[in-house]
Amino acid sequence: MYAVVESGGKQYKMVPGETVKVDSLPGDAGDAVTIDKVLLVADGETVKVGTPTVEGVSIKAEIVTHGRGKKLVVFKKKRRKKMLRKAGHRQNFTELKVTEIAAG
Repeated sequence: MYAVVESGGKQYKMVPGETVKVDSLPGDAGDAVTIDKVLLVADGETVKVGTPTVEGVSIKAEIVTHGRGKKLVVFKKKRRKKMLRKAGHRQNFTELKVTEIAAG
């Protein structure tokens, strides 16, 4: 069984028992989180696709940790203009452990 959810404007595939890194969410490590924006639920042979979300289905997860991703280098250059710009960016994330897909 798995579900596709939307969190922070991005879509993630969630399977019970696995950990997923999503955009930063409020809360401390060990807190329970419920995600209600479920776009798709698949259970073996049946697949339910929402328009835009599947009604009555939610994801229950536990916050494992907060962190920052790998550094990305942002480099801009305009030729013949002596313009160089270099910057770095690290995205904050929250690691979730999916406990169950609650259909109810």
